Amino acid sequence: MIFFTREERLQEILTMVEGSSHSTIPDLARDLTLSASHLRHLFKARTGSRLGRRLVEVKLRRAALLLLESDLSIKEIAYLVGYRHPSSFVRAFEDLFHQSPGDHRQEMLIERRFG
Repeated sequence: MIFFTREERLQEILTMVEGSSHSTIPDLARDLTLSASHLRHLFKARTGSRLGRRLVEVKLRRAALLLLESDLSIKEIAYLVGYRHPSSFVRAFEDLFHQSPGDHRQEMLIERRFG
């Protein structure tokens, strides 16, 4: 049996959140063998941030990368990163990046071409 120090366990949580394909806190908590409330508490104590918000940011940053590196439609990307409704994806994306996914894609492609 392997035992982790508190610091090692917190690092494991942070690593899993940042590389997470989990779309919900309960899914992540199950994989970490913690209750959802305990996971939220540990994450908040360690980072000062809300876990739910961080999971959304991770999904949206993955979406931003897909917008730049793929020819997938915005709707396809929304579903791929875990949104059931593309309109919810667009609202969340605009909230984080202050522009629509389409505008973000266009701006990043122009920046890539003209540096």
